Amino acid sequence: MDLPSLRTFRVVARHEHISRAAAELRVAQPAVSRTIARLEADLGVLLFDRQGRSVRLNRYGAAFLRRVERALGELDDARRELADAAGPDQGRIVVAAETLLTLTSLLSAFRAAHPGVEIRLHQSTAAMMRRQLAAREVDACVASQPLGGAGLRSVVLMEEDVLLAVPVGHPLADRERAGLEDVVDEPFVTTRPGHWQRELLDRLFAAAGRTPVITCEGDEPAATQFLIGAGLGIGLIPALARNETPEAPVRWLRLDVPGCRRTLSLVRRADRYVSAAERYFEEAAVAHFAPRAPEE
Repeated sequence: MDLPSLRTFRVVARHEHISRAAAELRVAQPAVSRTIARLEADLGVLLFDRQGRSVRLNRYGAAFLRRVERALGELDDARRELADAAGPDQGRIVVAAETLLTLTSLLSAFRAAHPGVEIRLHQSTAAMMRRQLAAREVDACVASQPLGGAGLRSVVLMEEDVLLAVPVGHPLADRERAGLEDVVDEPFVTTRPGHWQRELLDRLFAAAGRTPVITCEGDEPAATQFLIGAGLGIGLIPALARNETPEAPVRWLRLDVPGCRRTLSLVRRADRYVSAAERYFEEAAVAHFAPRAPEE
């Protein structure tokens, strides 16, 4: 039993599929199968129930996974602690976010202030973030919806209104506000289920007993307003994007519906060692998204 074997087991347990685990690990499928077989032989029990290339974690595997997660987590924390002792402005931080565009200016300032810190990014839905935090694959998540779950620590970075964006020339384009009754039959450009814009849209319509008309859905939230500007439909866009991408050819309205807001939070596990790099990143994120006094 060695560390590479335990890490391989953890990836296979997460995917419950040999091919997908091999693809993530960038090794051949037979090598993954042999590693699991050796581990099972060493332990004296089967950890998975086999179903072709798919495998399902059994009760022995689930019990072993809990211990493996704890052991690998302790080793990862030890690595971070030693890196801090060697130099507080070193190390690495892995961050997941629903859209990376929100982080561009923050990352630029952070890298300038801490050039020795390596940054790795993942674009993830809320469900993926929960799994990544549980598996310690990421250090922190920048989330636009509650992640939930025990053992998570959340810091609110920003609260903002979510606006309604419509194409130039749309019948609503000259208005400042609209109600849900004005848009219930309009085609919406949005993200796939799991992203916060889609979750918000579905929740607002469900409260009124309606289902939105979806004309376009995708995985990149930052592309939504450009598709709206192209005339594909209307959509919900956070107020922050109005300033970040002013070149998008859309008109902005307030949607008079309770709860049409976004809360941006930084979420991490509460039970792990927090490195200096992570503390610096949290401080930078809080400062970056803090409300700014209006210029005189």
